[in-house]
Amino acid sequence: MHTEHPSPPPVPQRAAFATTRWSLVLAAGQRSSPAADDALATLCQTYWYPLYAFARRRGCAPEDAADLTQGFFVSLIDKGFLRTADQQRGRFRSFLLTVFKRFLSHEHERQQTQKRGGGRTLFSIDVAVGEQRYQYEPTDDWTPEKIYERRWALTLLDDVMLRLEAEYQQKGKADLFAQCKIYLTASTRAPAHAEVADKLSMTPAAIRVAVHRLRQRYKELLQEAVAQTIGPEESITEEITRLRLAVRGGGAK
Repeated sequence: MHTEHPSPPPVPQRAAFATTRWSLVLAAGQRSSPAADDALATLCQTYWYPLYAFARRRGCAPEDAADLTQGFFVSLIDKGFLRTADQQRGRFRSFLLTVFKRFLSHEHERQQTQKRGGGRTLFSIDVAVGEQRYQYEPTDDWTPEKIYERRWALTLLDDVMLRLEAEYQQKGKADLFAQCKIYLTASTRAPAHAEVADKLSMTPAAIRVAVHRLRQRYKELLQEAVAQTIGPEESITEEITRLRLAVRGGGAK
């Protein structure tokens, strides 16, 4: 049983659905492709924090964790690590953590005479923002691996929610989404359908139908997102279970 933690500040929203797709990973690994830079930037902006949190839990100071994370993404280009990523081998989150661990080990061994990454940066890490988010991480016996898995899972779930919200906004149903999204994540705390119906000038029956459709679409988007981060032989259902366990601290192996 883990202690409840206060809710962290909201994560800055991205302009588009950015959950890592294997096709995006492969594009980032093809340096001759015009889309490679955009693909790599998306990877950096999406997944810098899970890696930053991992480095912090390993004992790195905030500035060092940011420096290492930036240097790692530079190394993905310079050393061609992304070209070795193979969807047939399984989950991308496992591949990324394995490569990051190797990078940290190498950085620990060598004496540096210049800034990691040769002074190059692909994106900016706001250490203050990173630390603001990090202070809400569990402080008990969570290992760096558990922190990474938890943050990976939350990043994916956040992106699915953002994509769902964008769909409802495009349909002119932003208010409906805002009032009903609590039914996706809450149980006993969710308001009665009649209460939401009054706010939206709808009937309770219409709200029940809307919530059902919202849940169905959320499930579809979640399955799609997960399918794009695992290998072809892996189970979407099992991966979703792993990710939910990771959020609660049960691990995602």
